[in-house]
Amino acid sequence: MKRTTKDVSRYHPSRDWLKAFAAGVAPYLSEGERIVGENLYARHAVAYDALPSYFLGFAWIIDDEVQAWDLTLARFEELGIRPVPRLYRGPYRDGLFDDLAKSLDLSMQEGFVARVADAFPETAMPQSVGKYVREGHVQSEVHWMKAELIPNRLAD
Repeated sequence: MKRTTKDVSRYHPSRDWLKAFAAGVAPYLSEGERIVGENLYARHAVAYDALPSYFLGFAWIIDDEVQAWDLTLARFEELGIRPVPRLYRGPYRDGLFDDLAKSLDLSMQEGFVARVADAFPETAMPQSVGKYVREGHVQSEVHWMKAELIPNRLAD
């Protein structure tokens, strides 16, 4: 699992689940192999009540190369990692992200992650991976890390 310096320096009990999950996956990862995804354990702005997992992956990195999406899905299957849901697969076109955003149920979805399907260097992540978050996403005055910890719920 990839963590940034910001993540490491700010402990929060909601990250305990992710640490345990990562500890279960880590023995199956080779040197230089990392998984990147969304930690959905704690409720932020939207309450999820039927998640397939508290961690949804969107990238598999070997050394400095983000692997192609189809290979990533195969590796996730081997590791028991659930991918982010696929909303669209195909060529980019003007207005695509706006159309995808309009298709969201904003009472149940905060946004989406978009990435190119081909492999690319990790240094190209800012141009190859993006995250759309709904307008008005943060609707409370208290940051979720300072609020009461409320876990999201998994699907039955």
